[in-house]
Amino acid sequence: MKRIYDCPSKPESGLPGARVVPPLFRLAACLLLLAGSFGVAQDPQKGDQIPPGMHSQQGEPTFRVNVRLVNVFTTVTDSHGAPVPNLTKEDFRLLEDGIPQEIRIFEKESAMPLSIALAIDTSESTRREITLEMSSARKFVHSILRPVDRLSLFQISENVDQVTRFTSDMKLIEHGIDHLTAGAGTSLYDAIYLCSDSLLDREGRKVLVLITDGGDTTSATNYNNALRRAQQAEAIVYSIIIVPVAADAGRNIGGEHALIQISKDTGGKYYYAESGEQLDDAFRKISDELRTQYLLAYYPSRRLADSPFRKIQVELNKRDEDGKLYQVRHRAGYYTAPAK
Repeated sequence: MKRIYDCPSKPESGLPGARVVPPLFRLAACLLLLAGSFGVAQDPQKGDQIPPGMHSQQGEPTFRVNVRLVNVFTTVTDSHGAPVPNLTKEDFRLLEDGIPQEIRIFEKESAMPLSIALAIDTSESTRREITLEMSSARKFVHSILRPVDRLSLFQISENVDQVTRFTSDMKLIEHGIDHLTAGAGTSLYDAIYLCSDSLLDREGRKVLVLITDGGDTTSATNYNNALRRAQQAEAIVYSIIIVPVAADAGRNIGGEHALIQISKDTGGKYYYAESGEQLDDAFRKISDELRTQYLLAYYPSRRLADSPFRKIQVELNKRDEDGKLYQVRHRAGYYTAPAK
């Protein structure tokens, strides 16, 4: 079992099994991260950076982006939540920061290889549901994984453990699922960060599937870092939220809301499950969606913007048989600077 733990952390988090980062190194890394986040202008001779004095009318810095192809994986569903196949390029309208963009590549992505990070919560709060989680995970793996796809299994407790590297070996994945071990706390934001980090340099469609009750008790990083890393990795996040007692007033709904927002911002979806049947149904819907996604790709028409984060909007003016507009999901946008 390979343990990885390199996400931005609180000073001296003290989590068991975490790789300890020297404080001075951590401070330097944080300063670099903040500099990247706020778009500090640099010498233009050191790369494609912002020339001195280039600012917006409000005095805010202007950000330059390398012109590269931006991929927008898009899911379209009808009013009943069923995926909609067989749409054409002409059906879509694509905008960046409100400005229409030319769609250079349009493909139906059901055949494109998948890289899936499957993260299962094994903390104390999910102990009663772990058998159901493992059973549903096995069914999902068998239904979605093809020879061209790769899946990496993670377990979430107070530590985040990468149980298997990315593989299509079904026996290896099943062995990993069968040998998940229980923990105490839940490092949910750490899991999102680290799973996204593992997807960062992979090609094709990148998907993060989380099975958890939504509570976060031991993370070293936070919501903003987790969301940013998922967006940088272009990961589509699907959250299956386990609700053992639906009316429990003590549930950590803050964690649930965070999962819901991250799922929305990355073009994924969230599901609630209170039984094995609902878990299976959530996995089935995820599998169906991943087989009917579209790829809309474009080169940004602008090299300069007032923010390091550019917003993406996909419009589709078509209706289903009930006369209701199709629902479109995609990532909220992308960062102009590469992830570090």
